[in-house]
Amino acid sequence: MILPELSHEWKTGLSLAWSGYIAVLSVWIVMQKRAPVSTMSWILSLALLPFAGFVVYYFLGPQRLKKQRLKRLRSRASAFAQADVARLRDAARDAPPALQQMAKLGTATCGLPVSSALDVELLSGGARTFDAIFDAVRAARNHIHLEYYIFEPDRIGTALRDLLIERAKEGVTVRLLIDALGSKRIGRKFMAPMLDAGVKVALFHDTKIGRRLRPVTNYRTHRKIVVCDGRVGFTGGVNITDEEDKRTNPDAYHDVHLRVEGSAVRWLQTTFLEDWTYATGEDPRGMDDALNAMLPQLEAGDIPVQIVTSGPDSPMEAIHRMHVEAIHSATHRAWLTTPYFVPGEPALMALTSAALRGVDVRLLVPRRSDSAVVSAAARSYFDELIAAGVKVWEYKARMLHSKTLVVDDHCAMIGTANFDNRSFRLNFEVCAVVYGPELTRPLAAQFETDLHSSGAVRANRRQGFWRRLGDAIARLFSPLL
Repeated sequence: MILPELSHEWKTGLSLAWSGYIAVLSVWIVMQKRAPVSTMSWILSLALLPFAGFVVYYFLGPQRLKKQRLKRLRSRASAFAQADVARLRDAARDAPPALQQMAKLGTATCGLPVSSALDVELLSGGARTFDAIFDAVRAARNHIHLEYYIFEPDRIGTALRDLLIERAKEGVTVRLLIDALGSKRIGRKFMAPMLDAGVKVALFHDTKIGRRLRPVTNYRTHRKIVVCDGRVGFTGGVNITDEEDKRTNPDAYHDVHLRVEGSAVRWLQTTFLEDWTYATGEDPRGMDDALNAMLPQLEAGDIPVQIVTSGPDSPMEAIHRMHVEAIHSATHRAWLTTPYFVPGEPALMALTSAALRGVDVRLLVPRRSDSAVVSAAARSYFDELIAAGVKVWEYKARMLHSKTLVVDDHCAMIGTANFDNRSFRLNFEVCAVVYGPELTRPLAAQFETDLHSSGAVRANRRQGFWRRLGDAIARLFSPLL
């Protein structure tokens, strides 16, 4: 069938409609006041999708979210942390100026001060992490709070569910907050026994259309938080899934997690309660008796720890800034591990500048991640990094899922954020910054152990034309990844 040629009037009408569409879309995107590269990427990408681009941007485009900060809750936690301030004051005087500035940056960008821990423990692998979490859940006497991006109804997920049911029946208050998209396989049948036992379950950003005027499908809680009795807390990269457990899956992700004991747990607790309030509308500010148990007065420890949070509810990009600041402060090493490496200009400049001034900068990424596009985009940066002196390694054994940074002997970061635009700007993330050798030493040892299962990326490596072209094209979309 031959389509009839359009009349002059139709051509004029379509041209005007197309021009109006581009103009409206461009104004809408420009008014978001995002990074110029990201803004141009959205405009050029959506201009290629006649009118459908409006729908794509409406559902997946950037937007600012408002999430209530529970000021009374934060002030209460701060009041309980005065012992930390006194204990850490002398240590702060002896800390390097760069470290003091970094701590101030974390407080200024997310509002959470440096606190302390009695103990921090690096947990390598899902099996060890799950064992430690299960032990803490069994030991809890008042409450158990969990927040996860992925909670699967598989072996480990079912075992944890059954344990939570058992604890709830014993009178322990259990709250479980899971991301509606990341944990989409959790259904009513799986949750019913928990609800019947009194476990409180909530979904973060339900993906059902109609719940909000504008959907928030693109904004997930990527946080992994466990708090037991306000005294013991966990965060890191390990989700609740058999994909992280070598006992059931020989090809399980290689990952690390952190166990924290002491007053720094208050800020993991505060982060969870703010997310819980945002997702459910339940306000803990009126539960004074419950808050006494949620934020117990704890002995100050000797390990400085700062919990840092970021998300689309704040333009500060606290975790992004902390990574860049930490790398800038490095004097002899900066070792970064991330499963998804799609850096913005500030992060890329920090890495290359550190290497050019003689710092031992190492980057460890998976040879094959679970996202072919992100892996291709990451490869596109390798030549630039290597030319500046950055040593790039690819982990070959399994999927690498760790998210850590070791700077010199005085700063270590571990958390949920990948080194990419999505984690730094779109997802709700959390990380723990430990100042001192208590985490830098084991994390550096873990990094060196991981290098034994990795291969160095060479500057003169052979790459076919089509692979180089694919990597370059993937990089064009890096602001959107």
